[in-house]
Amino acid sequence: MSIGTVAEITKAVEAIDYQSAHRFEVIESVAFDTRKLGPNSLFVPLQGQTDGHDYIEQAIQAGATAVLWGKQDVTPPDGICAIWVDDPLQAFQKLAKWYLEKVSPRVVGITGSSGKTTTKDMTAAALGARYRVYKTQGNFNNDIGLPQTILDMPESTEALVLEMGMSEFHEIEFLSKLARPEVVAITLIGESHMEQLGSKEGIAKAKLEILSGLKENGTFIYPAHEDLITAGIAQAEKPANFNIVTVGEGSKELSAKSIELYSDHTAFELVTPSETVAVTLPVLGAYNVSNALLAIEIARTLDVPLSDIVSALANFELTKNRTQWVKGQNGVAILNDAYNASPIAMKSVIKSFVSVEAAGRRVLVLGDIRELGEHSKELHASISEVISPSEVALVYLYGEEMEALYDALKGQFDSAALHHYMDKEALIADLKAHLKEGDQVLIKSSNGTGLLAVVDALKAE
Repeated sequence: MSIGTVAEITKAVEAIDYQSAHRFEVIESVAFDTRKLGPNSLFVPLQGQTDGHDYIEQAIQAGATAVLWGKQDVTPPDGICAIWVDDPLQAFQKLAKWYLEKVSPRVVGITGSSGKTTTKDMTAAALGARYRVYKTQGNFNNDIGLPQTILDMPESTEALVLEMGMSEFHEIEFLSKLARPEVVAITLIGESHMEQLGSKEGIAKAKLEILSGLKENGTFIYPAHEDLITAGIAQAEKPANFNIVTVGEGSKELSAKSIELYSDHTAFELVTPSETVAVTLPVLGAYNVSNALLAIEIARTLDVPLSDIVSALANFELTKNRTQWVKGQNGVAILNDAYNASPIAMKSVIKSFVSVEAAGRRVLVLGDIRELGEHSKELHASISEVISPSEVALVYLYGEEMEALYDALKGQFDSAALHHYMDKEALIADLKAHLKEGDQVLIKSSNGTGLLAVVDALKAE
């Protein structure tokens, strides 16, 4: 793999200066993490909790041959080619944009309050039936992660699927204008980031920023029932000409019927204006049907035959920790969805979880949902709408904000079935003591609560 020569990179990032003796050296990879560096790599010293410039010796030892040097008052050490820039992060982003134009794949941008990662995974699988595809790895979906994704993309890439995340206004605008996608999709509008954006209308406005970088005559795809998106399009920055396609309930283009839920897969009938096709997804949940419809329409827009899309989706793989069954100790089955959460996503996965047959008891382990602002208590309490003692035997709640849900459920569950914790170790100890063979356990929370540690503690050896 080749990113480019030092001379090309210097021009791409509009560098102040560089060591001309190295101008024809080829850079094969770029990274801001010294652990990801290898021979012939470019190190990007970013400013975070620490200054990346402090790790230059580790970068050299790892094999880096060049660095985007932004410390104007300090001379870089010998042994590495310094490309002098005003701001390493901005230079990193410029380089990503240049490399993207050089490789020139077909670019897809995906955002939304929930379901981004799953939709990304499904889209990459569907496009893989026709193209050499690269996608966002893990959760690399911000102003650092997205450029890194682009620069990790092999030169042979024909289609690039980019997840775009945000917490404030103008963040998705920046990502979209950097990536210049020809197809964009919004999964749904939920309550995540209410604290920063003020209302669901504000959240919709922020998500619609993805239109700002959409190429002329590109395509925008979203669920037909999302009225806030429909209402917000007129005010959004967007190309003069583009196509709008809706999917799901209320759509004339693409919808689903006859949804059947199982513990390890979901089946439905895909309805188009010309045909009805059986689809199987290797994941739990009716909400994943909506994600699949978006992925299918994205792939159809990029000329992948429907039969190939359906075959690809039958075998796609989710990013780690996204709604995956894990074998627990003593014959317990764990549905791990502890990487991220929003009120709407938590309700959706609970509804799917209780709809499938269980050999033993159904158990919920739910942690705090972050960034809900002044509406947090109300939104946590609203999750009680989908929790019933007729379907769920035990409820374990973790975190300060989950006290609101605990209070909302007190009238439905007796004290032996409903528990609230601030101590994670106590939660783990009680789960180990009370779970029995055949129990099915859903673990769901925002990543910051650290409930992945609970998953790890309950896993079978």
